[in-house]
Amino acid sequence: MRGMQTGPSGPVFFGWQAGRFLLDLSRPLVMGIVNVTPDSFSDGGSHADASAALAHCEQLIAEGADILDVGGESTRPGSPAVPLEEELRRVVPVIREAVRLGVPVSIDTYKPQVMHAALDLGADIINDIWSLRQPGARDIVVAHPSCGICLMHMHRDPQTMQATPMTGDAVAQVMDFLAAQTQQLRALGVAAARIVVDPGVGFGKTVEQNFALLARQQALVQLGLPILAGWSRKSSLGTVTGLADAAQRALPSVVAAVLAADRGARVLRVHDVRETVQGLAVWSAMQSQAKMQSL
Repeated sequence: MRGMQTGPSGPVFFGWQAGRFLLDLSRPLVMGIVNVTPDSFSDGGSHADASAALAHCEQLIAEGADILDVGGESTRPGSPAVPLEEELRRVVPVIREAVRLGVPVSIDTYKPQVMHAALDLGADIINDIWSLRQPGARDIVVAHPSCGICLMHMHRDPQTMQATPMTGDAVAQVMDFLAAQTQQLRALGVAAARIVVDPGVGFGKTVEQNFALLARQQALVQLGLPILAGWSRKSSLGTVTGLADAAQRALPSVVAAVLAADRGARVLRVHDVRETVQGLAVWSAMQSQAKMQSL
């Protein structure tokens, strides 16, 4: 049974079935990014071998990460696809050890073969920018009894998404897409308690559309599914702050994450875990006082 009630501002979520874990969503969870890639837009090459990636996993947990999200292929705009065998070579050693660290492990991939390998190693969550639209991807999660699933909206593909971004009302289009993808999974027997949705900030959207998705995020909450927000170090933050270097965008990333939490996001995918946890502590203290005042 899905852990959800309806509050004055919409659905309030209490649980996400994620493999070995039933995650408490009564507070926003922090998903720490572990890029095992040489070319990610923000930290490419920093954790490109297994030992460095595992050390980073341990650091993120020490800083307060609730979930680890391991990825072996950059999805920055214009990035080339990584061959299957190379992606497996990058992520398998990391997943094999990360599942022993006591927190849920997510695999950030759209390839069914990588999903299968990661789940066999004990990974808990499939985080797919393609929303399981690659042939065979839905079969993998349908066959798995309990893995968590993140469905993300992406316009076009990483190679072309920013060359020709979407037009019109992004919020309505994202809602329609995520509702349709969720319905297809539910029709295949996947429990709603396993699913979260991601509006896909930066994936084929203009700066204005990205901020519209943040400003009107409560509309997405009405889908009845927990929201994962991925604002960390995105180029839209660089545009409005003048910070061209993605590694310098920690402060605006934390602000965006807290704003997303305030508008109902239950999972925050971030590079800067320590700073995000600190920002959420301030927000949580304010929320506690606001609730007391309303009694």
